[in-house]
Amino acid sequence: MAALPTSSYHYLLDLDDDLAAELDLRMRLVARQVVTAAVFAAPTGDCDLTRCFAEIGHGPGLLVIDGALSVDVRVGDRTATEIVGEGDVLQPFTARVDDLLERESAWRTLVPSRLALLDDAFAERIKPWPQISCALLSRACTRAADLDVQRAITSQPRLEVRLTLLLWHLAGRWGRVEPGGIRMALPLTHRLLGRLVGAERPSVSHALTRLSTAGLVTSRDGALHLHGTAAEHVAALADRPSARRGDDVCAADAVGA
Repeated sequence: MAALPTSSYHYLLDLDDDLAAELDLRMRLVARQVVTAAVFAAPTGDCDLTRCFAEIGHGPGLLVIDGALSVDVRVGDRTATEIVGEGDVLQPFTARVDDLLERESAWRTLVPSRLALLDDAFAERIKPWPQISCALLSRACTRAADLDVQRAITSQPRLEVRLTLLLWHLAGRWGRVEPGGIRMALPLTHRLLGRLVGAERPSVSHALTRLSTAGLVTSRDGALHLHGTAAEHVAALADRPSARRGDDVCAADAVGA
């Protein structure tokens, strides 16, 4: 089992403004001293959360304070990916008795991140303020809704459309407005993008080249730049002929490891 990362206790309401906003000022002053959690840093790279998940017990989970992580889910010889970040609550996968398929999960920290351990003791401490539990539950629902959007994106038959929609979906959370568009500073490798949209890495490279030639998405200074607006991209792609069959992998072709 992996060693538990070095951590220190913090006032969680000082680190998460949205959670603090769930309480009025008087309650916030009282809760601040009680709503504490162990916070640990996760450097960039492969991230073994096994021990941390084991420490949760029946608590809410691991709360991402800042940063971004990816989780790869492998079924058979195919892998799909989700990106999580600030405010997301992570829980270990627990197999149901009626599960018939085996799956494996692997975590990777895309940028330096911090996570808070919300364990059994934390769940006891926040009982006087059910607003906090409700807010954490709402975040879990938001994450599920984001996955629904990603699932709908991967149903698009054209890879260029899938990539464009995915990038604009991610830009709403991780993009930064710049003159003429959005800058995406997340380290989105072609392999990672493939696992997000259900395509092979070479096909992603070809599709990004076509998007760059069309002036829609360019790569510069280690970041992707989305030029214009999402509506303009969709309209432009609707007018473009379909890609060659060999370069456009259907959404059912998830990426292998």
